[in-house]
Amino acid sequence: MRVCVIGAGVIGVSSAYFLARQGFDVTLADARERPAEVSSFANGGQLSYSYVAPLAGPGVLPSVPNWLLRADSPLRFRPRLDPHQWRWCLDFALACRAAVARASTAELSTLSYLSRDAMHGLLAQDPIEFGHVRNGKLIAYRDAGLLEKARRLVAYQAAHGAEQSVLSAEETLALEPALGGMRRQLAGAIYTPSEESGDCRLFTEGLFERLKTLPNVTLRMGTNVRGLRRRGADIAAADTDRGEIEADAFVVASGLGSRALLRPLGVNVPLYPLKGYSLSVPLARKDEGPAISVTDYERRIVYARMGKTLRIAAMVDIGSADAAIDPRRIDLLKRQVAEVFPRLDLDAATAWAGLRPATPGSKPIIGASRAARNLWLNLGQGALGFTLACGSAALLTAQMAGVPTPIDAAPFLPG
Repeated sequence: MRVCVIGAGVIGVSSAYFLARQGFDVTLADARERPAEVSSFANGGQLSYSYVAPLAGPGVLPSVPNWLLRADSPLRFRPRLDPHQWRWCLDFALACRAAVARASTAELSTLSYLSRDAMHGLLAQDPIEFGHVRNGKLIAYRDAGLLEKARRLVAYQAAHGAEQSVLSAEETLALEPALGGMRRQLAGAIYTPSEESGDCRLFTEGLFERLKTLPNVTLRMGTNVRGLRRRGADIAAADTDRGEIEADAFVVASGLGSRALLRPLGVNVPLYPLKGYSLSVPLARKDEGPAISVTDYERRIVYARMGKTLRIAAMVDIGSADAAIDPRRIDLLKRQVAEVFPRLDLDAATAWAGLRPATPGSKPIIGASRAARNLWLNLGQGALGFTLACGSAALLTAQMAGVPTPIDAAPFLPG
């Protein structure tokens, strides 16, 4: 079977790789000349398999008014005359109900553990250098009340396979001395020893290079897919600026660009861009930053070591029109980072901003679209794109191959 995969971010490239390994003849198309040039370029870097609670949770809505009034808020909302924005925000609010969040956490956990196993299997077969380390993860809390709530979440996630422990402030600092800058504010942390990190762009590029070596893969980079041409109940071809691409099946994995591609087919996928920022800081010495991945919970800042670089990612801007860097947000991020890690050379940091394609409940959309018999979707991984990429690709491949799926696909099927 010939499959055309549209989109060469981490989701699209992973999908193309797993499909090709399954024996499909794959054509990968993207408007950019290189893979991972958009949302996958400089994201957070944490492979957070054991901590995939959705962004929408019961504690979010009460915090929103305070966040919106603070200049240093991790969340910024810009209302627009856009019905899609308000519909997405309403669905997000509904997803914040405790029962919905618990169910989503359990469902995302099955996908994340599949992704971990699929990633490890991939690397055993095709080793890729992307700064990959299994260094564990600390979620550091400043507020004792929030730490106590997290303790209850740890107990819930343990029932779904997570191995985590709750640490006091002293135990946290003993494990990660680099957090000394938080000593006076630190209440404690959640520690997950099995977590990993790496550079998403380097992983995607490495996997792309593997695709080049496979005889059943055709790469159509620098090819802008403008639409999908119907023939009866099927999609006959992808219309591009460099001619048509005919195939037996089509996979749309182009992130936010998928909305415009699918809308003429009557498909309105619930994706909205959540703008995030990152800093890539070169490390001259091992003791400059944390050895373990760290999430500063109240500030929503994540730190991931990738070789000789520390990736720092933060913030959610809802309603930003594009991925342009806002200098005020970067300045704020640098000030907050300097309070915790004063030895980092932030003047040498490279700043980046990107748009995360998110669903209201944080669950991706993976499976057959109702719009056409041969149309498939792999979308909406949001801030968990790197973590869920391999699992999403493995789940999609099983569905398309008509074999038993490794996990229950129902929670992720298109509506």
